Amino acid sequence: MTLRKGKTKSTLESSIESALLAVEIYNKPRTPFRVEGFITQMIMAWTRLFHAHFHNTIGNKYYYKNSNGRYQLIDGEKKSWELKTCITKHGKLPASVKSNLIFFIKLRNKIEHRHIDRDEIGVIIFGECQALLFNYENILINFFGEEYALNESLAFSLQFSRLRNKSQLLASKKLLSKEIKELKYFIETYRNSLSEDIFNTQEYSIKLVQVPKISNTNRNDLAIEFVNWNSVSESDKKSYDKVTAIIKDKVVKKEAINPGKRKPSDVISKVNSEIDFTINHYDHKCLYSCFKIRPSSSNDIDDPFDTNINYCHYDEVHNDYVYQDAWAELIIKGIKEKKLSKKIWKQKFKEKDVFDITNFQT
Repeated sequence: MTLRKGKTKSTLESSIESALLAVEIYNKPRTPFRVEGFITQMIMAWTRLFHAHFHNTIGNKYYYKNSNGRYQLIDGEKKSWELKTCITKHGKLPASVKSNLIFFIKLRNKIEHRHIDRDEIGVIIFGECQALLFNYENILINFFGEEYALNESLAFSLQFSRLRNKSQLLASKKLLSKEIKELKYFIETYRNSLSEDIFNTQEYSIKLVQVPKISNTNRNDLAIEFVNWNSVSESDKKSYDKVTAIIKDKVVKKEAINPGKRKPSDVISKVNSEIDFTINHYDHKCLYSCFKIRPSSSNDIDDPFDTNINYCHYDEVHNDYVYQDAWAELIIKGIKEKKLSKKIWKQKFKEKDVFDITNFQT
């Protein structure tokens, strides 16, 4: 499909430029905040790709409207559908591709106000990043044809082959900030929420095994060859499965459900056993809202996993929250030190104000 000049073509070209910039950022090892840069540019690339597709198929109809039928405006411009809405409106993406995109939408929202100056997150989500780019090109070709493929514009990124030893990994883990730990918890939780069928697809996360070519190599051969999975023999597939069983990066937990976690009633009972008055469930809601250890309401949030993992976790299976012992201890400590009282937290909750939790952790 050869597009003429117009909004579809300009939007598509802008999408492709964002994708190429994302790759350029990702492949420069000394680029500050390269993980955030890659994710941000790829979200823009995907959004503009959908906008170009919608403009080409349904015209100027990918904008939000108010109940009176008028367009919603931002700084005088019509508000277009964001990526999550585009995915829903399109409705035809494979589940694995959709899962990969939703992962990055949620991750982008989490890192938007964080400064990640380490490579740990980039290493952890390498497979998802590769899949995000490959999926983009596949959908791009599906929407507009082979002539818009990116493979002629991209180079394979050089990677250091020497793995960090155990002592280096342990030292690195000790340096991880609280924010990095929260992101790692989100990534692990999201992966474990996926079915095996989706997680194991290349569309969700590309898993690469690097095997040096050491024999029977023609001097004119390419240094890197990509093999179509469908052309691999059954015996080689079985061998590959044995390898991936060893290196697979998904964490599979085999443990008791929510060990060491408390229900709200357990937190209340624990606190009441240590103080000279009693609190109830409304008091507990005031407290977790004012300390922002979890979303205040399930009706006005987009991400239930947005919790302070030192005190609270979202239990997706039961669609509720469970609390650490540290949460009850923090409340007890605050009450005993006269920093907390019913009057104080009810007033804070009424005014939608928050406590600085660091003042209660010392």
